[in-house]
Amino acid sequence: MRRATIHTELEDAEHIAAAVVPDNTPEIDTSVEDGTITTTIERETTGGLQTTIDDYVVNLSVAAQVVQTANQHTNTNYE
Repeated sequence: MRRATIHTELEDAEHIAAAVVPDNTPEIDTSVEDGTITTTIERETTGGLQTTIDDYVVNLSVAAQVVQTANQHTNTNYE
């Protein structure tokens, strides 16, 4: 079994993690502590692990962008 653990410090880590968790499979575990998202991924093959890591990083990036955009719109005063 191949395993990788990714630690990512982000503002709004709880919201970003909540956005990526629905895509988790039984081999992916995501948690948040002190503003750091920790995700552990296990796969049978190195290629499978690399593909899953690539997908996770893209999903994390998109989630971070969505949360940032939502926060900008929430904090904007519309008159």
